Amino acid sequence: MTGVSSAGALTGSGPGRRLLVVHHTASPALAEMLDSTVRGTHDEMIEGVEVVLRPALTASVVDVLEADGYLLGTPANIGYISGALKHFFDNVFYPCQDATAGRPWGGYVHGNLDTSGAVHALESITAGLGWKPVAPVLTVTGAVTREAREACYELGGIAAATLMQP
Repeated sequence: MTGVSSAGALTGSGPGRRLLVVHHTASPALAEMLDSTVRGTHDEMIEGVEVVLRPALTASVVDVLEADGYLLGTPANIGYISGALKHFFDNVFYPCQDATAGRPWGGYVHGNLDTSGAVHALESITAGLGWKPVAPVLTVTGAVTREAREACYELGGIAAATLMQP
């Protein structure tokens, strides 16, 4: 059974692995994408994965080191990831680089016109950390459609399912 802990973490049944969701949710569109992604992480088929949500400005080195995988969400701002997510990476990159190499990650980006710069930044930074993508970065431009919400749900499910594997 899945529930919500007092610390704001969605939890699966029993002990398991931890998926850290680091997000900058600055718009209703990003809130929809975050909600759909998180719902996918606790699909009824997912077991033994704890999901911890952290806004990008509060996510810490300890959060990253304690996680087994990552989901990253950002708007595309002026052709790049949000300043909040950039701040997160600035804080965790060197302290976490060696210890987290090889861990899985997924990401989503919302933009009004273009997301290519933000996608490139996510891919470059995570490659520098040595993280391994579970899927291509999910991009949505304009309104968040039913298809986009379904794709976010699937991304969350893939990221969580990856952690279920031994």
